[in-house]
Amino acid sequence: YPELFKIGPFTVYSYGLMLGITFLVGSYLLTLNLKRKKMDPNLASTITILAVVCGIVGAKLFHLFENWDYFLHSPVEMMFSAGGLTFYGGFILATVVIILYLRVKKLPILKITDCAAPSLMLGYGIARIGCHLAGDGDYGIPSNLPWAMSYERGTYPPSVAFKDFPEIVSKYGVNGVVPDNILVHPVPLYEFIVAVILFIMLWKLRKKVAPDGKLFFLYLVFAGIARLLVEFVRINPRIILGLSEAQLISLLLIIIGSFGIIYMKSKNK
Repeated sequence: YPELFKIGPFTVYSYGLMLGITFLVGSYLLTLNLKRKKMDPNLASTITILAVVCGIVGAKLFHLFENWDYFLHSPVEMMFSAGGLTFYGGFILATVVIILYLRVKKLPILKITDCAAPSLMLGYGIARIGCHLAGDGDYGIPSNLPWAMSYERGTYPPSVAFKDFPEIVSKYGVNGVVPDNILVHPVPLYEFIVAVILFIMLWKLRKKVAPDGKLFFLYLVFAGIARLLVEFVRINPRIILGLSEAQLISLLLIIIGSFGIIYMKSKNK
């Protein structure tokens, strides 16, 4: 269901709607945490605006780099298409810009990133519902499990998504094309469920974890492990040692988060 409904000449797209809900929920939760730490709650609006702009720009740029050959072939079409957003690109650019902003304003970076950690986790899950509804290619490999689903009406149907995976085409293809109605792992739903569970854990830990910064590093570890595992049933090209680009970035986040937690423990002692 890429398009949910129309209001006159305007079309409400499922992914855009869920992305909007993501930022609203994230901003609300960030406001609650800032108030709890006796900081200016209005800061949440500024951070959210930076996250929206830099997140979307970073996600689009990262997608273009990932699909460089397609970009060179149709640069205008890819740059201005409604789809084609890569989460890690948006996450990295938005994080860097927000940290630089906090540094310029001389605000406590680690305390604020801790406030944002639960929001980031839940927001990721909500956005994945948008991917699920849009059928934009974030689904998984073919499956015969009872909950396997078809994404034939999505913006990126299986006949297109699997064309660069010869092993899948040879096994499931008909005349060299994988049928659009093939059942696959509903990976976005897996990610939503895991994100909600991890959000609940982070939300409960937010008053217990010390010192400042430790909760954010814990978020990096949680998010990295979740994405690392789910990629094994997701359709992404493998780059090194059978791992996808997202898995390599996930490993980096796990390493950064783990070292951060170890450092925070030693600092707390």
